Amino acid sequence: MHIALAASLSAAAAPAVADNNVAIYGRLNTAIEYVTVTTATDGTRSGNTARLTNNRSVFGMRGEEQLANGIKAIWQIESALSIDNGTGQIAARDTRLGLQSPYGTLFMGNWDTPYTSATKSYDPYYPTTAGYMALIGNGAASTSDNVQNTSSFDRRQKNSLHYQSPTWHGLSGAIAWGLPEEKTTVPRNPALYSFATAYDHGNLNLTLAYEIHQHYQTSGRNDDAIKAGVSYQFPSTHISALYERLHYRTATGDLTRNGYYVSLIQQLGTGSIRAGFAFVGNGTGAATETIGSVRSGSETGAFQVTVGYDYPLSKRTALYAYYSRINNRSNASYDFAINNIGIKAGADPQTFAIAMRHSF
Repeated sequence: MHIALAASLSAAAAPAVADNNVAIYGRLNTAIEYVTVTTATDGTRSGNTARLTNNRSVFGMRGEEQLANGIKAIWQIESALSIDNGTGQIAARDTRLGLQSPYGTLFMGNWDTPYTSATKSYDPYYPTTAGYMALIGNGAASTSDNVQNTSSFDRRQKNSLHYQSPTWHGLSGAIAWGLPEEKTTVPRNPALYSFATAYDHGNLNLTLAYEIHQHYQTSGRNDDAIKAGVSYQFPSTHISALYERLHYRTATGDLTRNGYYVSLIQQLGTGSIRAGFAFVGNGTGAATETIGSVRSGSETGAFQVTVGYDYPLSKRTALYAYYSRINNRSNASYDFAINNIGIKAGADPQTFAIAMRHSF
């Protein structure tokens, strides 16, 4: 008995085999904002306020292990943290375990869909209060399964299986499957299927993405979205543009909406001027439901204008400022997707922010 106990203690005290390819990384991103909201269509008006906001700060670890035949085991644990109020959640952001080979990368976990990843680099204010997700994608689901958020096409999907292809002559692709685990808890069979392809050649990027939300609104009917984008880097100017079409299928009928986004990053000395403009038209179709911020009828469109300046203090630290405003039509109620204000139809939210970002 004493020999067994001594052996057990010796094993417990022995150092574990270390993974020499572990990296710790993170991003701290916070802003002081002053927000205002104009009078809504019904005559009500929200108060103005100053606030400290968190622009999706993260803390993560990632690593890999070399296996046989050119295959690697890969893993990542990325956690959410909030500088403004001290809260956080382990593995709430891009977290995965999988295998990487010359034939591509296959992994499972909680990860951005290919549809989301395809164009988020097009927005110089992703992910902040001013991000294009207020209009493009119909909101942001920072982490969701097939029933928690059934409106947004900008999402990180729980319980998902992903494949990312290698790059061949500038071409690459990605697919993801959000498994239908909720089938046992809801009277339908919800699942997600996401696809994206890209072509990169020098300073040019072209992308096309498509996503299906199976039975998200009602049994037997699928929502889908498609978007196409182009981005080009000139010597001191970066321009991006995209088109998106959302199509929801509800119990009362169809609901569609078109959206457009363009952005500009112009180097100016050490820093850069950054601007984005998003426009979404009226929702069309017979559906009577409001899905996220999308609804059918006249005066249900909106546009968003964002302009700001980014000044790097080093390769890892930057100060930046921005102004962003959403102009809602009289029957529209689009709000900021991150750090939303809470508004009624016809009200226009706007924010001015002075912020700091540090990556490690």
